[in-house]
Amino acid sequence: METVALHTRLKPGREADYDRIHAVIPAELDVALREAGVRSWRIWRSGRDLFHVVEVEDYARMRARLRDHPANIPWQARMAELLEVEDDYSGSDPDVKQVWELPHETG
Repeated sequence: METVALHTRLKPGREADYDRIHAVIPAELDVALREAGVRSWRIWRSGRDLFHVVEVEDYARMRARLRDHPANIPWQARMAELLEVEDDYSGSDPDVKQVWELPHETG
């Protein structure tokens, strides 16, 4: 299992649209994400900045499976209208690297 952090940024003025659209994602996208190995996908928004934490079996494999999935294509087109940089699936490595974690308590 991998935990991946991602950062994306909204176009100015699209915050409310993003929140509204993400209130409920399409059922077929939910199924596609789960079939691609996603166990959890959480998103936080601070102004226009979006911070994602994804728990997935294999991030690269998930991206390959979703790239041309019929449930994902219209979703990505919709997100492209809201995001500063469209996800064109050309890269596979997230740009957010973990630098610290609170150690588990021992004892």
